[in-house]
Amino acid sequence: MKLVIASDHAGFALKEEVRAHLAGAGHEVADLGAYNTEPSDYPDFAEKVGLALRRGEAPRGILICGSGVGVCVAANKIPGVRAAICHDTYSAHQGVEHDNMNVVVLGARIIGPALAFDVVDAFLRANFNTAEERYGRRLKKVVAIEAKYQCGDFSAGRS
Repeated sequence: MKLVIASDHAGFALKEEVRAHLAGAGHEVADLGAYNTEPSDYPDFAEKVGLALRRGEAPRGILICGSGVGVCVAANKIPGVRAAICHDTYSAHQGVEHDNMNVVVLGARIIGPALAFDVVDAFLRANFNTAEERYGRRLKKVVAIEAKYQCGDFSAGRS
C-alpha cells in the first residue's frame, strides 16, 4: 500500500523506525518530514499528511509527535481526514472498520517501536466495514457535520 508518514522532532526517531518497518513489509512510504530532531512545529506535518491524502497521493497516513495529541488535533482540521490516536491494536483496526479512519496517530513518548509496528500493521490490515449499514450511516453523519462547519458557519449549533 502507498502511505504518507510524518512527524515533528519529538516523533522523528519513532517515525524512522516505523518507516523502515513498513518499507520492509513492502509498502511504498512517502516521508514528509521531519528529517531530523531540530525543533519543529507539529501542525506543519499534520497539514502535509492531510493535504497528501486530499490530493490522492496515498489512501492512508501515519502521524507521530511526542504524545500524538497535537498532530491529531491539527490533522482533523483538514476536511476528509479522520485521524485518531491509537496506542493499541484494537483501536487501530476498529477505527478503520467502524469509522473509516485514514490516519493513525502515535505518541513517541507513549509507546515504543514494537507496539508501534503492531499498531500500524493492524491499521493497514483493516478495511472499512461496508457490510453493516450502521457504519455507513454514521460515517455519512460525520461527513455532514464536517461539511456543515467547513464553510465557516460557526454560528450553527450555538444556543
